Amino acid sequence: MPPLLASYDYCRELTRRTAHNFRFSFLTLPRDKRRSMDALYAFNRITDDLGDEEDVPLELRRARLTTWRESLRIALCRDQGLTSIRTPSASEVATFPDHPAQPAIADMAIRCRIPVEYLFAVIDGVEMDLQPVEMATFAELERYCYHVAGAVGLCCIHVWGFRDEKAIPLAIDCGLALQLTNILRDIREDADLGRVYLPREDLDRFGYSVDDLRAQVINDSFIELMKFETARAKAYYKRAEGLFQYLDPPGRRILRAMIDIYGGLLQEIERRHFDVFSKRISLPKWKKLWFAARAMLVTRSSSA
Repeated sequence: MPPLLASYDYCRELTRRTAHNFRFSFLTLPRDKRRSMDALYAFNRITDDLGDEEDVPLELRRARLTTWRESLRIALCRDQGLTSIRTPSASEVATFPDHPAQPAIADMAIRCRIPVEYLFAVIDGVEMDLQPVEMATFAELERYCYHVAGAVGLCCIHVWGFRDEKAIPLAIDCGLALQLTNILRDIREDADLGRVYLPREDLDRFGYSVDDLRAQVINDSFIELMKFETARAKAYYKRAEGLFQYLDPPGRRILRAMIDIYGGLLQEIERRHFDVFSKRISLPKWKKLWFAARAMLVTRSSSA
């Protein structure tokens, strides 16, 4: 099998095994765009994993992320001679070996004309998580979410196709909505890793402490805090709805599925009265498939 096809196969299998929510929305796409999304997902998954290997010393994780960044830069330079980034020397090319997913990631980025700074922003975001995390303000959280989700949203609209620069801030808003949902769902797991993404200003506003969070206390203060944060996430989902008008039809389908799936997670958090400690919040497979099928039907009828 040619190396590029083998690389795309690697990305597809990685997506199948690990993308428990996103991969269902990929079903709404035509084959070529689905293949590109597999490569984009693989880039994000590999980057996250390099930063999250708990049994690997911190400095080694940092070094691996640097190697990953440089190997991607080299692959892009080698495949297309991009002038926006420095051309590597022969010794540098020998220093950074290829990852099995790298040919597909580079091919996807070049074909979809994804600015390389978006990909590097994602790596920057994972590097932010190498140290214990506490956010003082929502503005700090917004900056973090841009790197780990907003930049991904910008990559996505380049894969899907969009018609107006007005799509760019809306894609960032959509990424923020999805990331806020992840943060609310994963409060317990993140706290165990020394990461508290809920802004300190919000905790103080509702009289709930970081110690309460780490002790998994559910009281009136926590309920009010969670109501506030879910309302904030819903406001960003509402902003993201404005993105549909600027997307090509395949993009409208996958965006509808992604918003419905992650919005469904937010509704499940509310349905469980914000108990995100006792059991991980998730949706059954049949519901995610239903959201994907409904997205295809709704967007087709609306464009007819």
